[in-house]
Amino acid sequence: MSKNKEHLPMIGVGPLCVGVMIVLTASGILLSRMGLMETGKIAALQVPFFIAGCLLVIGGLSLYAGALFFSGIDSHIKQNTLAQTGVYACVRNPIYSAFMMFCTAALCFEGNALLLVLPPIFWLWMTVLMKHTEEKWLLALHGDVYRDYCHRVNRCLPWLPKK
Repeated sequence: MSKNKEHLPMIGVGPLCVGVMIVLTASGILLSRMGLMETGKIAALQVPFFIAGCLLVIGGLSLYAGALFFSGIDSHIKQNTLAQTGVYACVRNPIYSAFMMFCTAALCFEGNALLLVLPPIFWLWMTVLMKHTEEKWLLALHGDVYRDYCHRVNRCLPWLPKK
């Protein structure tokens, strides 16, 4: 796809990526509240889970706000340019990562250790989906620039970029 052709989709696979995470989160919480996972409710972990949940919400809100309000991502998409600054210098998919953090926070607030099997599933789902969709599109559009970006910036988990 050259820069003269139509831009990438504005929404992409976001609803599918986020929707699956939300359904898994809601299902896990429902199973926990139905009493089917009682062994995971450990009283000593309730406060650490609550603190972790709060930190995840703050992190998710920071990523979400940074991506939507401070990165100009809409104009990057419309102009077929690659966003690499701001939150996009810390994670390649900040909006999807924010939802992964929100879902993980909801699981922490439920306070059931058995539900912590879900965040690695979220990560795997997001990794597979991105590799087979948006990353292919971006590689076709941006080539070596995108390949270099991928080497410097994590796909799902925010981290300081490699130099």
